Amino acid sequence: MKKTVMLKKNYEFRGVLNKGTCARGFLLDIYIKKNNKKINNLGIAVSKKAGNSVKRNKIKRLIRENYRLFEENLDVGNSIIILWKKKEDYNNFNFYDVKKEIFNLFIKLKIFL
Repeated sequence: MKKTVMLKKNYEFRGVLNKGTCARGFLLDIYIKKNNKKINNLGIAVSKKAGNSVKRNKIKRLIRENYRLFEENLDVGNSIIILWKKKEDYNNFNFYDVKKEIFNLFIKLKIFL
């Protein structure tokens, strides 16, 4: 069963980015904030400086799929925003690099059960 709803509005992103807890990695930054609900909210942001729309959408698909793999093991009741670092090149990573990075950052934020 899916326990995640996507964040789409600017004010939702700002609330998590301004008041949330941050963990930084080589490829990604992850911000979390408690939302007092029984579901997780997920937001993914990739800057235009990361490349054209094809590259940005591929990055978002990779992040979304890796999040889906960990979704069952995450603590519920959080708003989570995953930001792709602008300086990282599109060709210098693969699926497993993103998976390892997301896992390590979830452990660091103590939301992985």
